[in-house]
Amino acid sequence: MMGVCMRYCKSREEAEESLQEGFIQVFNAIKQYRGEGAFEGWVRKIMVNTALQRLRSQSYLKAVTSHSENLPEAADKEYILPALSAKELLVVIQKLSPMYRAVFNLYVFEGLKHREIAQLLNISEGTSKSNLSDARAILQREVLKMQNLAQVK
Repeated sequence: MMGVCMRYCKSREEAEESLQEGFIQVFNAIKQYRGEGAFEGWVRKIMVNTALQRLRSQSYLKAVTSHSENLPEAADKEYILPALSAKELLVVIQKLSPMYRAVFNLYVFEGLKHREIAQLLNISEGTSKSNLSDARAILQREVLKMQNLAQVK
């Protein structure tokens, strides 16, 4: 669950705090688990909601209007991700703004639809789609930078 929290938080310390808060919520709500589905999935949902609540309470989740004009064109995805370790990917994801990071994680890792993300984050569906597109472009740019630095060394 630490990995889940790390994807939503900017630092390890924030992730540890979110993890601790999440486990407190798990223990407080354990009687509500009905055994319908995987326990891990139930805990994961609590961790995601805890991390998002933490971001909301700190006013980090502010709608980001599209800045697409400053972003690079989408690169060929085939060669980008295979060269990236999970640790490197996490570092790149943590560089995203809190809203981009939240939308990206909810869509890519949690499998939510834009309608669900919009309701959860109190944004429009279009903003969710735009933020996902921008987040992907930023991630691609950062990954390409990392690859270029690796080639120089």
